[in-house]
Amino acid sequence: MEQAEAESVTDEVETNPAASWPSRAGALAVDVLFGVPVLATLALVALTAPLYGWLWWASIVVGGLVFLLIGLNRLLAPAMIGWSLGRALFGIAVVRANGDAPGPWRLLARDLAHVLDTAALFIGWLWPLWDSRNRTFADLLLRTEVRRVSGERPDVRRTVAAILTAGVVIAATGAGLTYLTVYRHEQAVDAARAQIADQGPRIVEQILTYNAGSMKDDFARAQSLVTDDYRKQLVQQQQVVEKNAAASNDYWAVTSSVVSAGTDKATMLVFLQGQRQAQQQEVKFITATARVAFTKSADGKWRVSDLTVLPGPALNRGGK
Repeated sequence: MEQAEAESVTDEVETNPAASWPSRAGALAVDVLFGVPVLATLALVALTAPLYGWLWWASIVVGGLVFLLIGLNRLLAPAMIGWSLGRALFGIAVVRANGDAPGPWRLLARDLAHVLDTAALFIGWLWPLWDSRNRTFADLLLRTEVRRVSGERPDVRRTVAAILTAGVVIAATGAGLTYLTVYRHEQAVDAARAQIADQGPRIVEQILTYNAGSMKDDFARAQSLVTDDYRKQLVQQQQVVEKNAAASNDYWAVTSSVVSAGTDKATMLVFLQGQRQAQQQEVKFITATARVAFTKSADGKWRVSDLTVLPGPALNRGGK
């Protein structure tokens, strides 16, 4: 019986000889490799696009469809119609050692076993060049072979051309969207950084500066320059100042540095100098270093969302 089975395998090999390495590589490129740059581009779009935005969802959905189509073509199509697109194009087919068609689970296991071909420094992919039956490590493990198929086969040239064209269009569109998304985001961040560098110190000066004769107006101006959340804290500080003896604070920014910046949030350090004078007291010179957080409001204006005077050696904070 073993002899008869061996003779059957020999006859099958003679009728349908092993597929050449270039034809196998070409079929793999059509079936799988063309989808790699498409999926990579869509993954890049998903990583750079706003989370859960329309572009993020579009890249996830299209990427999932591309992955599903690759799997259907690679695993189910051979079991149902005997071909994948790439193998039909090159006139080859995956068969078991006895010539029978493998099922989808064996094909899936074979594709997973290609990890061995890759892990062995890609030697497994080159193994068909000197194996007597042109087998990879995955073929040896799953007892499969790739053979040339004689007779008629479906003409898939137009289908393959259409799919490759669609893949190129998707990859190019994804690359363009990624570039625009990243480029525009970087432009917006650079613009925000420039705005904070220019406006931030002036805003801090106006919040911290007040005069005894115009304190009410000065405090109202300061309140208009902060966010709603921070305004409550600022008002409490202003009330403390009002309860004390009338005084004047005059601050000016000496130097500043933007610590971080996004499209609608930023943080900067501001080194301030100034003078403070209470009633019937001499003028006191004061210095302070403030860490200031900014948030862009709905009207496009930057407002202070937090202001903290940092401790330092021999630091006279004067008033906040």
